Amino acid sequence: MTFFKWLYPGMRIKRWILLFTAGTTIVLLVALYGIKTISEHSIFAATFVAACVIFGIFTMVTSVKNIVRTFVRAVIPHDESELVNIIYQKRHERTLERGPRVVVVGGGTGLSVLLQGIKEYTKNISAIVTVTDTGGSSGRLRDEFDMLPPGDIRNCLVALADAPLLGDLFQYRFQDGHGLKGHNFGNLFITAMSQVTGCFDRAVKESSKVLAIRGNVIPSTLEKVTLVATFTDGTTAEGETTIVDTRKPIREMILQPAGCAATREAVEAIENADLIILGPGSLYTSVLPNLLITDIAQAVIASDAYKIYISNVMTQPGETDHMSAFDHINTLVQHVGGNIVDACLINTGDLSDDMKKKYAEQGQFPVPCDGDKMEELGIRVLRENVIHLQDKIRHSPELLAKAIFDNYLKYGVQDSNGEE
Repeated sequence: MTFFKWLYPGMRIKRWILLFTAGTTIVLLVALYGIKTISEHSIFAATFVAACVIFGIFTMVTSVKNIVRTFVRAVIPHDESELVNIIYQKRHERTLERGPRVVVVGGGTGLSVLLQGIKEYTKNISAIVTVTDTGGSSGRLRDEFDMLPPGDIRNCLVALADAPLLGDLFQYRFQDGHGLKGHNFGNLFITAMSQVTGCFDRAVKESSKVLAIRGNVIPSTLEKVTLVATFTDGTTAEGETTIVDTRKPIREMILQPAGCAATREAVEAIENADLIILGPGSLYTSVLPNLLITDIAQAVIASDAYKIYISNVMTQPGETDHMSAFDHINTLVQHVGGNIVDACLINTGDLSDDMKKKYAEQGQFPVPCDGDKMEELGIRVLRENVIHLQDKIRHSPELLAKAIFDNYLKYGVQDSNGEE
C-alpha cells in the first residue's frame, strides 16, 4: 500500500515519472529503428532521428532533475542554496568519526576552551568532568536539590554543541528575579532534567541530545563528593570555594567520602583512548579532583594512550602561587603516582608588559617551565604558541587543538607503535 502513496494528488512526482518514461521510450524506439531508417532514407530522416534522440535525452534529464529536487525539498527543510553546505557538513562529520579516541580530564573554563578546538579534529571525544564545584549557581543548586553541581558539565556540553543558539541559551545567566538571579539557564535545565529522569547521569545524556554535541560529557563520579585540602601549616578547609578563598599553600588534597566510585563510562573511555589530555584548568580544583578517584587514576596510569598535560599560562592566586609547570606535574605524581603524563605542553606566546602588569596586580604571574626537570623524568616538553590576547590571557581553542594533534601525530602515534 505504501507504493501507491506515490500516486496521491499533490506528491509532485507522477508527472516527472511519466515524462521520464516518455523520454526513455523515445530513445529506445529510435535505437531500434533509427539505424535502419538512416540507411534507407535521406539525410532529412537522419536529422529527424537525431532530433528525437536529443529530445528524449532532454526529457529524461529534466524529469530526473525534478525528481531529485522533490526529494531534496521533502527530506531537507533548507533553502537549496544551503545544500552544498549541508553536504559538506555531512562529509566533515564522517571524517570526524574516523578521528582518534580522545579523553579530556578536567573542569572549569579551561576544559571547555579545549573542547571547542578538538571537536574540529575528532568526534570521538569523552570529556571527564569534575563534580566538586561549591560556588555560584552550581553550589546553590547542589545544596537546594541535593544533586551534583551542573556548572562544569554545562560548560562542556555547550563547548561540544553543534547548535549555537541553544548553546547561547544554556549559557544565559538571569540578571533579575529573587530566585533566578545568578542562575544559568543551562544549570536549571540540567536540574529539571535530573528531576524528570531521576538520575543526574541520564540528565546529562538527554541534555547532550538536545544540544547535538560531538562526543560525550561524563561526570567523573555520580557520588556527591567534597574536596578537602590540608595546607602546609597543618590547617584544613572543606569545599572548593573555601579552599581557594583561604589562599594558603596546599600540601594535600583528598575527596570525602573516601573511596568514591568512578562512573563506568569514564573508566571505559580511558581504557579505549588513543590520546588523554589533562587540563588546562585549575590544578587543585579542576584537574586533580578527577584523579583522586582511584579507578580513574589507575586507568590513566595503566593506559597506553599518549598522555599530555596542558600547563596553565598563568598562576592562580590561592592555588598555584610560585609553582612552575614541573611543580604542577609533580603535584599530580605525588597524589596519584605512576606514569601520569608523557608530555607537557607549554605556551611560548609572548605576553605584553601591560598584560603582565595587569595580572600581577591580581597576584598572577606567568607559569615558569622547568623543562630540564621534566625531561629528567622522561616527560617530553612541547613548546607552542597556544594563546590569544584580548582583554584577558586565554588559550586559543584553535591553536591549542592544532598543537595537540600535531604533536600527537608526531610523537604519540609513533610511541604507541613502538617506533620511538
